[in-house]
Amino acid sequence: MMAQSSSQGLFSNYRYLCKKSLLLRAMDNARARKTWQQNVIAANVKRKAMENQTEHTPDDDSDKLLKKTKSTNANQNQSTLDSENRSTAASEAGLSEHNNVDKSLRDSWEVDSGFSSEASPPASGRSSPCLGSGSTTVVALDCEMVGTGPGGRCSALARCSVLDYHGNVLYDKYVRPCHPVTDYRTRWSGIRRHHLYNAVPFNQAREEILSILEGKVVVGHAIYNDFEVLDTVLPGHMVRDTCTTRYLSRLAGFPRERCSSLKILASKLLDRKIQVGKRGHCSVEDALASLDLYKLVEGEWEQELQNKLRSDDAPIEPSFAASNHYMKDEYWPGDVIADSQ
Repeated sequence: MMAQSSSQGLFSNYRYLCKKSLLLRAMDNARARKTWQQNVIAANVKRKAMENQTEHTPDDDSDKLLKKTKSTNANQNQSTLDSENRSTAASEAGLSEHNNVDKSLRDSWEVDSGFSSEASPPASGRSSPCLGSGSTTVVALDCEMVGTGPGGRCSALARCSVLDYHGNVLYDKYVRPCHPVTDYRTRWSGIRRHHLYNAVPFNQAREEILSILEGKVVVGHAIYNDFEVLDTVLPGHMVRDTCTTRYLSRLAGFPRERCSSLKILASKLLDRKIQVGKRGHCSVEDALASLDLYKLVEGEWEQELQNKLRSDDAPIEPSFAASNHYMKDEYWPGDVIADSQ
């Protein structure tokens, strides 16, 4: 019993130290990136000063520009030295203070997901953790599928549309599936045989689409169906599915657990009719509806995700009482489990 208790304590402390090291690495990466940005800014200022010196003949203007450049470089160098000193002190202290941990979490979130607390309000008018250049960090995605295989039961990508934050079309192409189409599902997909004659092969389209989605927050409705036909998986904190968020259900007056269709939400909250007529759905129209629904609750949604991320990643001091959940078999190495049996 004593040996088992000792093993549990060592394993809990080991997991805690690993988590601390990851936080330290995230903070160092963020600081390195900020230092690089400061150096780029200083270089740009110096280059502009040299250009102005060659264009303007008065000596007074040149002297002022040079003095301003030197002052900026000195400030940047001093800031860099201060940052390095703080990083060294934090490493020696083991990041035990709460302020350092909170800062590392904030830096990690900004580097990994493209979000920052220093952001301007989005087009919807609500405050949002999106960067000021929201159009480059948020995109809307919608795919139309056809059926392949016996009875057309297997879904395959036939059209994909990607919009930027302002609703501009970044990508909209028909896609030729890898297998013969046995059901065009025209009533829902809007796809007909002639649409796929000169369509882009699936593998090529997939590479083009994923290159656009890389590093972006992706908005869509029941979007995991789209990810499935694209044969890709995105981190949960980079996905905004308007089908499952409780904020839209609450805004529409629906029960919290209800997953409403895009057509119903667009009619209720946007006063917009989509997916009407016999021509089927339009992926551009559906992506735009998802994007506008997202903007209605963007501020609340993003704030909740930031708070959740920070609370999930907050380190917990190791203790036997607080680490009981790590005693489950799934957290133990195979040789330890074998020895205990």
